Amino acid sequence: MKVKCFEYNVISQKECKNGSLVALEETKNIPFKIKRVFYIYGVDTSISRGAHAHKESNQILIAVNGSCEISFCDGIAKQKVHLSSKNQGVLQESMIWGEMHNFSKDCILMVLSDSFYDENDYIRDYSEFLELCRVVL
Repeated sequence: MKVKCFEYNVISQKECKNGSLVALEETKNIPFKIKRVFYIYGVDTSISRGAHAHKESNQILIAVNGSCEISFCDGIAKQKVHLSSKNQGVLQESMIWGEMHNFSKDCILMVLSDSFYDENDYIRDYSEFLELCRVVL
């Protein structure tokens, strides 16, 4: 499994004169049409979030403030990504288990999704996820 990370262009204070800007555009630097945006913040540093996969949805995760780690699993291989840059994103494709942990106290994790919320798209049981992966492989 190779998790896809993205570095987004930053328009710097020198060019912008009033802070920095990162533009996210569907189908340009986001590899899908964006249907939903949400963000997670105020997470206790000792707990994990996520712990699920999506049957169909794809997501880009960006730590717009602070940092966190994301562990991914495709049913065989595992990979961790540390997000700590406001212009770095990671793609969580469908049928990839994801779990976020080691949140900094100031972390704001923004998620862009290619689908609207649908509870039926979630796989929340890791054993069920592994079984579905075996069927697909």
